[in-house]
Amino acid sequence: MKITQSKEKDLSAKLIVDVTIDDYNEKVLQTLNDYRKKAVIPGFRKGKTPMTIINKKYRSSVVVEEVNKIIQDALYKYISENKVRVLGSPIPLDNNKIDWENSQDFKFEYEIALAPDFDVKISKKDKLIYYKINPDKKIIESYCIDIAKKYGKMTNPEKSKDGDLVFCSIHQLDMNGDIIAEGVTNEATVSMDFIKDDKIKKKFIGVKKDDVIILDVLKGFPNQVDLASMLKISQEELKNLNHKDFKFIVKNVNRLNPAELDVDLFNKIYGVGEVSNVKEFRERIKKDLENQFITESDRMLKNDVVKYFIDKLKLKLPDEFLKRWLLNTSEQPLTKEKIELEYDLYSKGLQWQLIENKILENYNIKVTQEDVINHTKKLIGIQMKQYGQPDGDDKQLTDIANNIIKDEKEKKKIYDQIFDERTLNIYKDKFKLIEKIISYDDFVKLASQKQ
Repeated sequence: MKITQSKEKDLSAKLIVDVTIDDYNEKVLQTLNDYRKKAVIPGFRKGKTPMTIINKKYRSSVVVEEVNKIIQDALYKYISENKVRVLGSPIPLDNNKIDWENSQDFKFEYEIALAPDFDVKISKKDKLIYYKINPDKKIIESYCIDIAKKYGKMTNPEKSKDGDLVFCSIHQLDMNGDIIAEGVTNEATVSMDFIKDDKIKKKFIGVKKDDVIILDVLKGFPNQVDLASMLKISQEELKNLNHKDFKFIVKNVNRLNPAELDVDLFNKIYGVGEVSNVKEFRERIKKDLENQFITESDRMLKNDVVKYFIDKLKLKLPDEFLKRWLLNTSEQPLTKEKIELEYDLYSKGLQWQLIENKILENYNIKVTQEDVINHTKKLIGIQMKQYGQPDGDDKQLTDIANNIIKDEKEKKKIYDQIFDERTLNIYKDKFKLIEKIISYDDFVKLASQKQ
């Protein structure tokens, strides 16, 4: 077999594959002999059918299968050994018209797309803003309240007030206000914090056991996902509700009394003697939030790096080839119109993949099996601490880690985490980062604008 590559033109080239009978005949004869042993043809004993009949009946289809198989293997080998930087996979050209019945030697032509040549060097001339989130008093107070609630105690007051949880039996009503026998019914807790309409919220304030509230659930609970869950029906069933009025019969009132911000609470959270007063508690929360927000800041930096390089390098791609390749190879039904609509997003994703691979190559970023094991052990140790479990010994952690990475999806996820960490360190080291302090609310707005 011989494969020749044409000269590159507009990031595409042609691979010409010449196949002779010597390339496939041995395998074909072997397959046909196997067919003969198993074939049951009227007029002949099993295994005794003349080879001329076997050839006439099966040879063409066997040749087609075998030739296609060796071509695919040969193309992959050629691309790999010659380090041809292809995008997508070879597309057979329409002029591959083969006479399988009468020919012994065949010629096939494939079009391939080639990755553009470029380089990536990062220096202090490359500038980006690094947004550092400053936890303000508002968000610190919000976290204090959340922690106090988390460690609070639940009580059952006689009457409800704003913020309480009202447990109800819920029944769908007909036009006359009667419960529909086969209608929607469920028991669920109504959290007043999630009721946005003040008039409807007032209906749940001051109620006690056996009190009745009637309301249009679509007006009272605009969040379709939460409402469907509360009624225990699907979102499709929710859309098709014929009767929207429901009766809520109060069964119980639950009130969460937040824990006091005192030494007992601080000792539970941080350990004895670590935090001694509310001022230190707020400072500790601020520090914890700053550490948590680093992940958010890093994620925005990564996104900014992606946009920066795509805009700076403006890589040219063989767009028409890639559109045809997507159309031909997609597992899901695709139209030309849908490809045109989504191609810009695909193109940017492919450009970044090429750029990131070049960064990994230039800065010698690699991940070994040992790296994966050690990173997994570290994650296991963190999880054990979160659940209050004692630290496992090295052998135990290694065994658990090896078991986790047997799952290829989990293994890939850990590989990606390590690559992300190492590329992020390169960006922080090589770029000139201009630090900008920003509030959390402003950061969220900025992130939304950048999408």
